[in-house]
Amino acid sequence: MPEGDTIHKLATFLSGALVGQRLDGARLQGRAIAALAQVHVLRVTSKGKHLFIDVEGGASLRVHLGMYGSWHRYPIGQTWQKPARRATLVLNVSGQDYVCFNAKEIEILDTHGLRRRDRTDRLGPDLSRDAPTAESLLDRARTLSSPETELVDLLLDQRIASGIGNVYKSEVLFLEHCAPRARFGDISDETFAALYRTAERLLLNNLGGGPRITRTADDGRGILWVYGRAEKPCFRCGTSLLRERLGQHARSTYWCPACQSGQSREPPAAP
Repeated sequence: MPEGDTIHKLATFLSGALVGQRLDGARLQGRAIAALAQVHVLRVTSKGKHLFIDVEGGASLRVHLGMYGSWHRYPIGQTWQKPARRATLVLNVSGQDYVCFNAKEIEILDTHGLRRRDRTDRLGPDLSRDAPTAESLLDRARTLSSPETELVDLLLDQRIASGIGNVYKSEVLFLEHCAPRARFGDISDETFAALYRTAERLLLNNLGGGPRITRTADDGRGILWVYGRAEKPCFRCGTSLLRERLGQHARSTYWCPACQSGQSREPPAAP
């Protein structure tokens, strides 16, 4: 599931592969993109879950993978691992097809236009790049969210801070002993700061290769604390974990009803 760390790593990879190269062709939903033909790639960047590919002539691609999007690279002529009908975007560069499958959103923008600035300006600081202060994030949250906002929605609000996705949402709430349905207005400033510090730490820790890891204990029992572990015992207390679709978008949330009850905190578990 692509989150901020995935897009950060993807931007780094594509930057090394594409910047300075000439696009021999580009197709969006199977149709050629004239603005992206025979032009050089200038830069590839990311902000939160959004990837930007800027080319000569002032055009920019914005790609949002959503929950199911992914990028593949193939030598031209090699059979793709997914059906061609699922290819949202194809870039032809130096004998290679860079194929983006099942993207949620792709649009062509003017690199210096209002729409490009709007797409980036309305996003909060990228936790994997910008090192925002807790105070600045709290100011954004108080401006953009109501005190009634549940934490499951607060953490996923990319206007406050960008990069947190559904996996990190559940993991951060567990690590900070916060009930998923707790409201923004009911938590302390210290708890708010701890949530975003933990999210930032997890994102930064996962910018290397390999699978996403939030639990580092070398015991063979798992690399995530709660996500995807419904009905399995909590690593802290042994209580059976829960899963429910919560929040305004009914996203799957995993949590421990004992550790995240809102009662007194247990001592932190070893990572």
